Amino acid sequence: EAKAFAAEKAEYDANIGAISKAVAALERGMSGGFLQTDAAQVLRRLVQGKTEMIDYDRQEVIAFLSGGQAASSAYAPRSGEVTGILKEMGATMQKALDEATAEEETAAKSHEEMVAAKQR
Repeated sequence: EAKAFAAEKAEYDANIGAISKAVAALERGMSGGFLQTDAAQVLRRLVQGKTEMIDYDRQEVIAFLSGGQAASSAYAPRSGEVTGILKEMGATMQKALDEATAEEETAAKSHEEMVAAKQR
């Protein structure tokens, strides 16, 4: 159980980190540089595999991630929309991570109590 949680947490951390980097780049107007990073590729895979995401939002983010330097400057008027989508995704993922962490901590505490009870 602890190994499964560690893998889940690592994935959440990577995805949340990629989203945070994208939002920061968009807010600084430096999205072209972000598009060349590994975080952009992590974000692309995340968005493409996110089944509960609205198709329009997915298309907006993919369009942003598909652009190069020239496309990203043309994309600037819509970058606020992408920033909002990404912030919402990040908040949702952080909430899910927080819940998973709380569940893991509860399970670990229960396990420790059970072990202690057996040793008595």
